[in-house]
Amino acid sequence: MSDKNEIKEDVKEEKEVKDKGYYFREACSWIAVVGFAIVAAYLINTFIIVNSYVPTGSMENTIMAKSKIIGLRFSYWFDEPERGDIIVFKAPDNKEINYVKRIIGLPGEKVRIEDSNIYITPADGGEEFILEEDYLKEEWVISTGPYAFEVPEDSYLTLGDNRNTSKDARYWVNQYVEKDTILGKAVVCYSPKMYVLE
Repeated sequence: MSDKNEIKEDVKEEKEVKDKGYYFREACSWIAVVGFAIVAAYLINTFIIVNSYVPTGSMENTIMAKSKIIGLRFSYWFDEPERGDIIVFKAPDNKEINYVKRIIGLPGEKVRIEDSNIYITPADGGEEFILEEDYLKEEWVISTGPYAFEVPEDSYLTLGDNRNTSKDARYWVNQYVEKDTILGKAVVCYSPKMYVLE
């Protein structure tokens, strides 16, 4: 009888050891999954995407106030920013803040704003032209000019799409966005509505 009891005790102890091993392995597995997710999220946010919040209506109606957007960090690794691109960048007057605006002037260009029109002289000295802006949804009646800009090399002139409320290059002390302060090209608004940015 005592042999049977001893066998039962041995089996019970062995089962407890197995149970402890199982739970330990299960815990390690979950820790590994969570750790991997944290590292992956960090790498994605550091090298692939940039999340940004647009608190004001400065980009309306393209991006509404209180919207959240995603920009792609790698957009300009092999290509140059283009006129019309919506970019996320470090604010020229305060590098702790990120701004979202549209590129209007390219490196080396002369840009002047007069009576709600934007006149651009290309960097190669070509003929001045008026910028067509189909994305502006309301009449531009505030701070319509005159303004004159000479965009430095490796820098860009940016404005908000809502020219009546946007605090942009017309108001900044440091008027231009240096290329190395561009964090990415804004591509998607995901909150409160989801849509692709153009």
